[in-house]
Amino acid sequence: MRQPPVELAVPLDVAAKPDWQTHGDDLDGTAERIARFLAFVYLGDNCALGLRVGRLGRAGWLAVAGVVTLLVVLVGGIVLGSVELAPATTIAILAGRLAGIDLGITWPPSAEAIVMDLRLPRVLTAMLVGLALAVAGVTFQALLRNPLADPYVLGTASGAALGAAIAVLIPVRFVVLEFGLLHGLAFIGALVSVYTVYRLSRTSGLAPLTSLLLTGYAVGSLLAAGLAMAMYLSGSALREIFAYLLGGFEASSWTRLATATPLILGGSIAIALRARTLNGLLLGEETAANLGIDVRRERAILLALASLVTAAAVAISGLIGFVGLVVPHVVRLVVGPNARLVVPLSALGGAVLLSFADLAARSSGEIPVGVVTAVIGAPFFLLLLRRARTGYEL
Repeated sequence: MRQPPVELAVPLDVAAKPDWQTHGDDLDGTAERIARFLAFVYLGDNCALGLRVGRLGRAGWLAVAGVVTLLVVLVGGIVLGSVELAPATTIAILAGRLAGIDLGITWPPSAEAIVMDLRLPRVLTAMLVGLALAVAGVTFQALLRNPLADPYVLGTASGAALGAAIAVLIPVRFVVLEFGLLHGLAFIGALVSVYTVYRLSRTSGLAPLTSLLLTGYAVGSLLAAGLAMAMYLSGSALREIFAYLLGGFEASSWTRLATATPLILGGSIAIALRARTLNGLLLGEETAANLGIDVRRERAILLALASLVTAAAVAISGLIGFVGLVVPHVVRLVVGPNARLVVPLSALGGAVLLSFADLAARSSGEIPVGVVTAVIGAPFFLLLLRRARTGYEL
């Protein structure tokens, strides 16, 4: 349903409700309160772009809170680090280099190098990967009609990990566009594993969804065994394999970001344009077919798009779990199962979560990002599930 337009230049009346209470089901007391609080904190009581509570639905407030939080995390991710920079200096550098706007603030060349060559590409890469994993998670959960599905459910993670481990064992090194053999084989391994699962599942006599899930589990287990053998044989290179398995953005660069962005954004947009198909598949294959959807063709296309997005993400970041599983669930708890809302809002939520997790990882001494996503996301997810008394639909 189309959301009512946002009213501009209207005083924000959240201040009249100091307890941040809402009138609705229990979920309003969790999600909408958070969104209104963030909007009040960031926009102020009489902001020129003030928003009137009640005119925006849950999806609108979630989008407002997500965009504002994303901007805050973007600036925070650039300002904070081993060498702290003043927020004014950071904003001046970004305005001068990206928009050609002179704010009248001077800075040393070292500060510009830190912002433009190190931190900005890293923050943008984290956002891009978070977007990719969240969108892929939405797609796999809808296709398989399984709330436990994530971007790695069909063996993507195992294939990428095995490809990376094989690259470590091969005594050949080359770099193309700042992508080495490890990144190339990880990307290929992820796609090959999904293609293998899809082809094998079509030869089974089981129902299509059941066959996909069981074949994915079997192929994933086989690839995991190959990964274990590769790790056993890796010797001193074991640390490099573990670094990939735990995920991270230490090696982010503009070249890698520019190479992965078309694949991830292109695949994500194509998935978003098939929101009607995802909604139909959630109702079941027979219902989707009655709605005029070519189930077999659309399932293959969506599987290919989600796998491409996931493979591109893991090639530049390593394996980072939890994002593609939890973010879609949190969004559905707030706005319902409509894919037209869930896909873009999940993309925004994934970008926020992973960029914040990377900032927390850097601030804690470069601990693995995957550890941070689990520590941050799991308690919040469990809290939402406990407070959602009315339940929700997948």
